[in-house]
Amino acid sequence: MEINMKILLLGATGMVGSRILSEAVARKHQVVAVARNPQNIKVTDGIVALGLNVTDAQAVASAAQDVDVIVSAVSPRNSDDAVADAAAIAQGVIGGAKQANKRVLVVGGAGTLDLPDGNPVMSVLPDFIVPEATGMKNFRNDLQASDLDWSFFAPAATIEPGERTGNFRLGTDVLVSDSEGNSKISAEDFACALVNELERPAHSGQIFTIGY
Repeated sequence: MEINMKILLLGATGMVGSRILSEAVARKHQVVAVARNPQNIKVTDGIVALGLNVTDAQAVASAAQDVDVIVSAVSPRNSDDAVADAAAIAQGVIGGAKQANKRVLVVGGAGTLDLPDGNPVMSVLPDFIVPEATGMKNFRNDLQASDLDWSFFAPAATIEPGERTGNFRLGTDVLVSDSEGNSKISAEDFACALVNELERPAHSGQIFTIGY
């Protein structure tokens, strides 16, 4: 059965967001693509470009009125205060989803997960990444404390542009690694798995992750 959805995509021009946009449109979904600079979004059939402040819950709610789901692919990367910025993003996304009564899927970071030995990934991160990981973990905790229909999808330790293979493994809150201990995923396969989840939800109210 073909599923056609309308998606509000926050952060549509980033490495991950742009690939979610491409994947969703390729599958015939309609996307309201939100970016700080919406003029950078190439508008084609199925795409409406929109500029709004994702920390403004009312603006997010207004944009979400006619959609089926909100996807947040916004991160506090390159921020002077990633913890505070992540909190502001979380407030806007969660508040907007509550006001609009919409399902929400948040793209997290690998730093929010645990290692196979049970220790947090954050314990082995370089210092400069810790604030971003802390901010996204707080975002995850805020989602868990909400009464929303939510999912939190964290990538492998390494996510970068690559091929869309369609071959990957999903996990819960522990890094997915290969037989050599490498935790990797292409941004294209991450987007593929994310749109799979939108079409056929299997992780409502859950944290999940991906790797080869």
